[in-house]
Amino acid sequence: MREADLRRADLNLLVALDALLEERNVTRAAQRLGISQPAASRALGRLRALFSDALLVDGAGGYVLSARAEEVRPQLRTILGSVGELLDSRAFDPKAATGRVRLLMPDLQAAALTPGLLALLDREAPSLDLEIVAPGANPIEALEQGVADAMVGLIDEAPAGTQRRRLYDETLVTLLRANHPALARKLTLDRYLALDHIVVSVTGVGAAPVDEVLARMGRTRRVKLRVPNFFAAVEIAARSDLVMTLPASLARAAADMRRFVSLPPPLDLGRYSMSLVWHARQQDSPRHLWLRRAIVTAATGMSSADHRVAATPRR
Repeated sequence: MREADLRRADLNLLVALDALLEERNVTRAAQRLGISQPAASRALGRLRALFSDALLVDGAGGYVLSARAEEVRPQLRTILGSVGELLDSRAFDPKAATGRVRLLMPDLQAAALTPGLLALLDREAPSLDLEIVAPGANPIEALEQGVADAMVGLIDEAPAGTQRRRLYDETLVTLLRANHPALARKLTLDRYLALDHIVVSVTGVGAAPVDEVLARMGRTRRVKLRVPNFFAAVEIAARSDLVMTLPASLARAAADMRRFVSLPPPLDLGRYSMSLVWHARQQDSPRHLWLRRAIVTAATGMSSADHRVAATPRR
């Protein structure tokens, strides 16, 4: 946009544009913006004139984004995030905070961490909403563009442009349904390998940690079923003779232990660290400093039986 055009434009329209592109519905965008539906419709008309593009077009289930809107959307989130940081005071009052926190987490971490984080938000930031989103194919891009605030997961090294800190160490347990025939005898490695296993493969790529360890031992197991999420795996394991080896935190969060027997795996699987990752441009933001401390506090509150939580959060 030329400088002359920028002087004539109402930059408040960018906030309306963000809501319209996010909601893809004029009524919901109006509610999000705290304005009337006709006012949101007028804003959409002005935006269409400003961009010389329809932005929202009719689709099978309602509005869909035009090609121009898809192109503008990531730039818009970055711009609004930068403006927010520019206007942000050095003090942050969580009690007065509104809006939404968006975290990238697989269902494993969401099940284990979210209850404690929600309880903390209820106490410290009651008007702040929480949205959990699967990491997707480009999580670092989402952090860079401000689409997400932070990511929690199994991340060994911080990618370029991001910061990382360890949250907690995870251990693995083996679950068998109650009254499973294998429970009649001690679960040795040979008996473990003779069973049929269910494996969660979120991405569908790469070997599971158990299979990596077995490969180093020159052993294999039969993985009879692969599923894309942990909750499906737990339900299937509860109703079959399939055995699953999963993180202890998820076993506590997802499994009704009256239906299962939890055993230590008959091989040394060690521990692995779950980490918090955020974009470097958020490093000193007061709002983000508070958010990171809240996430660490929630992780610290998780059961100490299976986690060793990292030290006091750093900036």
